[in-house]
Amino acid sequence: MARLEAASVELFGEAAGEDRLRDLVRAALGDRDHAWLRVSLFAPEISHRQVAWTGRPRVMVGVFDPPVPLAPCRVMPLTYLREAPHLKHVATMGLIRARRAAVQAGFGDALLTDAEGRILEGTLWNVGFVRGQQVVWPEGPKLEGVAQALIQRNLDAVGMTSRRAVVRLADLPTFDHAFLCNSATPAAALTAIGDHAFDFAPDVVARLAAAWSAAPPEKI
Repeated sequence: MARLEAASVELFGEAAGEDRLRDLVRAALGDRDHAWLRVSLFAPEISHRQVAWTGRPRVMVGVFDPPVPLAPCRVMPLTYLREAPHLKHVATMGLIRARRAAVQAGFGDALLTDAEGRILEGTLWNVGFVRGQQVVWPEGPKLEGVAQALIQRNLDAVGMTSRRAVVRLADLPTFDHAFLCNSATPAAALTAIGDHAFDFAPDVVARLAAAWSAAPPEKI
């Protein structure tokens, strides 16, 4: 909710209103107690010819069956920087092209890097690296995911710590494991990034998932 409200102010000049968002989410859920939601903000007043409008955006809530969590996979590094990467937005053509290129090359997905070889994020997920008992989150322009935040907040509950650092492709041999996380998948192993393979460690993935699960449920 905090990320959504901040994005609303940045894009539209006014917060959507958390109480309003929660009311709309409750109405969209109805009697369902197990679902996956997407809350989108938009303003039809803004167009290619009319760009100056500011105000409270409209809200669209999509309710879907819970998606199947992502499985362990090999990913292909690909140089690509999303537009306004700190925002979660619908300009996804570049992401789809990146995933498509990776799949056509025999990988499961793409890992986005910048022109300097810094690792940023996945197409639809954050990436983390494990060295010993520490998780390293790569620094750079990217979306700060909610799953990443929940894991980071609760790592001490599973005996792990975390820090942020610039991570380049050349640094991959210095890590023991790599994983992805997003709203559908608390943690899944990355078994390879390009030509560099990582040992599959289900116990590490389980600890990361347990850190995510340690976050207390919140009433809508």
